[in-house]
Amino acid sequence: MTEKKPAATAAEPQLNLSQFFPYRLSTLEMSVSQAVAQLYTGRFKMTRQEWRIMAALGSNHSMSAKEIAAHSSLEKMQVSRAISGLKKAELINQQEDPDDRRYTKLSLTDKGLNIYRQIVPLALAREAFILSDLSDEEQQQLFFLMDKVQNKAKELQQCG
Repeated sequence: MTEKKPAATAAEPQLNLSQFFPYRLSTLEMSVSQAVAQLYTGRFKMTRQEWRIMAALGSNHSMSAKEIAAHSSLEKMQVSRAISGLKKAELINQQEDPDDRRYTKLSLTDKGLNIYRQIVPLALAREAFILSDLSDEEQQQLFFLMDKVQNKAKELQQCG
């Protein structure tokens, strides 16, 4: 026996998922992330979270786990698991912060830095390819618009 769903009335708002901004943004993010992830998941056997931590440390040299979480938009548990994997693979060091012994600072090992330096040009080449149909002006406009949308989303988050 199938249940019949009531038909929507003309006054009732309809959601067209294929045109719904959050859905389109999510599918775009997934496509782009998967295209870049092919670089580090196959050859380097790294997870997305591990690569984000490597990328954060590669550009910032040393950070605490809390700083990495904020910088990389990863949850605390994701950061913790990824740090464990990276330490086990000897790609990062963890040292007590000399200024505050309650905190530890993470940094890339020589092995980690070597892998980071191998991945970065490949990742930048993929980024360039993905954006290659956009002119320089369109790319600047895209990033400007992304910032505007992100600021409005943050504004909503603060409102609750």
